[in-house]
Amino acid sequence: MHDVTNPVTTVETAFEIIEYVAEHDDVGVSQMATDLDRAKSTVHRHLGTLVRRGYVVEDDGNYGLGLRFLDLGLTARNERPLYHEAHTKVDELADRTGERVWCMTAENGRSIHLYGASGSQSVRTDSREGDVGYLHQHAAGKAILAYLPAEYVGDIVAQYGLSARTDDTITETDELFERLERIRERGYAFNRGESIPGLNAVGVPITDAHGIAIGALSISGPANRLQGAKLNAELPELLLGAVNEIEINLSYG
Repeated sequence: MHDVTNPVTTVETAFEIIEYVAEHDDVGVSQMATDLDRAKSTVHRHLGTLVRRGYVVEDDGNYGLGLRFLDLGLTARNERPLYHEAHTKVDELADRTGERVWCMTAENGRSIHLYGASGSQSVRTDSREGDVGYLHQHAAGKAILAYLPAEYVGDIVAQYGLSARTDDTITETDELFERLERIRERGYAFNRGESIPGLNAVGVPITDAHGIAIGALSISGPANRLQGAKLNAELPELLLGAVNEIEINLSYG
């Protein structure tokens, strides 16, 4: 992870505005300036540049994200070999299990939902492709953490902490490292209501030739379906098989 100690102020302001627009679609300049504690003229000037570049659109004085970001996002994803090797397996697993399947990766110590597919009986959640989150809150994220150098995991925890999404989320460093050790012993991770109450998941890391995680696959579903032998044996076996094929293809593709 990079520690940026001397950020460029104008760039920081531009991205504050972009992120605000993303969270508050169809918002006006005055409200934006108030919430960001910026001069209205400064916000308006940045918005003008962003509109001209196609990153923001304006409609009757209100602003929203432009589809230029879609082009950039798809380009970024398409440049990842992991996506090309994993997305067909994600689709196959979703069809076979009927549940929600994700390929997750990590960037700058945060989790990124790279690609997902819904099975015939998968439940709806607020997760979407491109979501940025915290690795310790997900089965796939913990699977990734378990196969990263311990020093790097410590840096991630130091920078981002261990925030809780539910009462079952890991929030203590010692507990996290104990859990990661057990994940390495068996080769897969569980999430029992740690990101969404009542939702269980299992995740398996995808590693490079040096055994370092570059991503993970996960299968999630309601706890009443994902429990017992299905959660503890059947789904891990399916994921381990799929990951084995992905790793071979990544090594020799």
